[in-house]
Amino acid sequence: MKMRRTGPTNTTLRKLIRDLRKLANQYKAPVWDYVADILERPSRSRVVVNVSKLERVSSDNEVIVVPGKLLGAGTISKKVVVAAFSFSPKAVEKVRNAGGQVMSIKDLINVNPRGSGVRVVV
Repeated sequence: MKMRRTGPTNTTLRKLIRDLRKLANQYKAPVWDYVADILERPSRSRVVVNVSKLERVSSDNEVIVVPGKLLGAGTISKKVVVAAFSFSPKAVEKVRNAGGQVMSIKDLINVNPRGSGVRVVV
């Protein structure tokens, strides 16, 4: 018997994926489709990014989307805006201490529905 793929059972995550798909179609913004695809993956293959990776791949005043969880391992000195599905408390503290800003993906799509200037870090 073949298992049927059902997608995430977390209702908040399901609503976010639906909103991302809607904006991707409405504004012709493929970045939101890509983020929705990553969030739809099984929880065992969900994206986890450390603050040290943001330090390596980002530049100052950049908008970054982490379609998963941002963890606090490492250091960051760049002033970045980070949107993620969830954050560890240490990660929030480190990004804010560097002069950056943290927000949920939902908040980011309300501010920037076209997805312009957004970098996805996986």
